[in-house]
Amino acid sequence: MEKVLISGNEAIARGAYEAGVKVGVGYPGTPSTEILENLCKCKEVKTEWSVNEKVALEVGLGAAYAGARTIVTMKHVGLNVAADPLFTSSYTGIKGGLVIVVADDPDMHSSQNEQDSRHYARASKIPMLEPGDSNEARDFVKLAFELSEKYDTPVFVRAVTRMSHSMSIVQLCERVEKEVGGFDRNPKKYVMIPGYARARHQVVEKRVLQMTKDADKLSINFVDKGSVKKCRIGIIASGIVYNYAREVFPEASILKLGMVNPLPWKLISDFCLSYEEIYVLEELDPFVEDQIKARGYEVFGKDVFPIAGEYSPSMIADRLGKESDRPQMNLSMELPPRPPSLCPGCPHRTVFAAFKEMDLTVTGDIGCYTLGALYPFGAMHTCVDMGASVTVPQGMEMATGGDGKTVAVIGDSTFAHSGITGLLNAAYNKRHTVLVVLDNGTTAMTGMQPNPLSGKTITGEATVALDYAKLGEAVGIKSENIRFADAYKKEEVGAALKDSLASGELSLVIVKGPCVILRRKMKKQQAS
Repeated sequence: MEKVLISGNEAIARGAYEAGVKVGVGYPGTPSTEILENLCKCKEVKTEWSVNEKVALEVGLGAAYAGARTIVTMKHVGLNVAADPLFTSSYTGIKGGLVIVVADDPDMHSSQNEQDSRHYARASKIPMLEPGDSNEARDFVKLAFELSEKYDTPVFVRAVTRMSHSMSIVQLCERVEKEVGGFDRNPKKYVMIPGYARARHQVVEKRVLQMTKDADKLSINFVDKGSVKKCRIGIIASGIVYNYAREVFPEASILKLGMVNPLPWKLISDFCLSYEEIYVLEELDPFVEDQIKARGYEVFGKDVFPIAGEYSPSMIADRLGKESDRPQMNLSMELPPRPPSLCPGCPHRTVFAAFKEMDLTVTGDIGCYTLGALYPFGAMHTCVDMGASVTVPQGMEMATGGDGKTVAVIGDSTFAHSGITGLLNAAYNKRHTVLVVLDNGTTAMTGMQPNPLSGKTITGEATVALDYAKLGEAVGIKSENIRFADAYKKEEVGAALKDSLASGELSLVIVKGPCVILRRKMKKQQAS
């Protein structure tokens, strides 16, 4: 097979393919999106964009229970959404291998926080591997499936933005087909009522002990000897940070952790006793550092390196006072700042202009329309998580009685993800929320993926699309309070907003207009 230069996300997809994966599900979210976008091109694999990460993991569990090797993909904040089935999946275990890829986003390139997903692995007692480049990404995914089936557990693979999007050489291998054995009826394993779950908890604890012992023998945990035999410095690192450390310190020995949960404690203990100074390099939280210190070893970590943001070779060298022999780029001119903004011609611009003109308080949500908070609109005043735009104003109304000048705004994909339950809550509890859904025909922020309102599946097949009017009436909104407006017609948008606010009742406003980038892509496709 050939050698190829591919990104970490492409390599994860390739690893799943080579491992004989039969099912791939997830929800798009940078930096994880391209995994499923590449996997869906493989005819041997059934894929879907699920409506949210919780649904994706539950679908993935079903496939794994039925004996199919399955991969589930999401970004770090998506793991919060999937946490409910995640913790119980540790108890039930699997039949076919189940790999959960979670992509963290240090420095928040496209996220609302810098959450460290390693804590989820430890809390749920699920093993986690962390590759550092594309070749490892492919290999670690294949290993993760083997470990999943060997230990009867889901297995995490943790990616970070730089690993997901950087490229390195991968030697391709053939696909190995795995038989799907079908579901085995075993209530004591799969039905987690308290009586059965207590017994399964004991199984989990035994598994953790066994995996901790076995971690020392895993080939992905190893000491990479440096160029100097008696170097006084030892470094402990994992993932892409290992590559940075090796670049800066060719002379030092590095304990490379391919598995970050559970940790290989004999390897760590022997390593800590072999060097005068031990530095633990890890992006975000002191996850490994704290565990090592809890065992009585003196190491340096977050007292030297930052707890926030991405690491880099230059940062590591600077913090440890080492001169870099790499050529430095010196830009003699100052570049002007280029803050992000809504695209020229974006259908959301009309809506945010109306919000600003009417001086409304706007509770916002996750999507490219979050940029409505910035210049020149400044027309979004809260943004917490997916779906919170619908529920936050309900709390405001409970606290203040409402002011008749507050609207919630949410995108079409986000509405399907987490907005519908909030709308049902508003109707059930007799709230007076005005909810504006911005339907641009796609999941624009993560790269134009289809969603349950666009009428297309992940492979482009035509499918059902949610009927807003029927949904609104089903949850209890009066038909006269369900309004549609053309995003490119300012008068329609303004009238729909004014009428909804004037009604003083729960209202749903759907503003439809195709994403300008999607429209250009469709024109190019039609022309070709």
